Amino acid sequence: MRNHAFVLVVAVLTLVGCAAPREDEPGDAPSPSATPGRETTAPTPSATTEAPTAAAAPVGASLTIVLDETGSGDVRTMTLTCDPVGGDHPDPAAACAALAAAGPGAFDPPPGDALCTQLFGGPQVAVVEGTVAGTAVNARFSRTDGCEIGRWDALAPLLGSTGGV
Repeated sequence: MRNHAFVLVVAVLTLVGCAAPREDEPGDAPSPSATPGRETTAPTPSATTEAPTAAAAPVGASLTIVLDETGSGDVRTMTLTCDPVGGDHPDPAAACAALAAAGPGAFDPPPGDALCTQLFGGPQVAVVEGTVAGTAVNARFSRTDGCEIGRWDALAPLLGSTGGV
């Protein structure tokens, strides 16, 4: 029984240490430990949930984004180019800034051994294909758990907020 309690304590401390508050919630949010039941998301090591800054260097990109905002299979397809900024994306400048700020690992899936909170963030699914900085990308994004939500939030201006682009 004592071993089970120890394992449980280690697991909880690991999850709490990996969690970061979501920035898409308005207001001054208290720390996760101060609010029982408040779920948090853990960004992947290669992505950040910080807002893109103008200081991020431009990145050359040519992408097609296929977005299913409801999970029903009804998709919307957008194109985006960066450096120069263009395409039919609703806000290509913000999408390119987010892409530059997130860095090259933004399209990497979470590591196989990642501990992800079991938090469902919504039915949204996006598939991004093309090239970024001369490297081919083909990535699927969803909001099915904390790791996936962190990946989505890092590229929200590219993929869309939880309500879509």
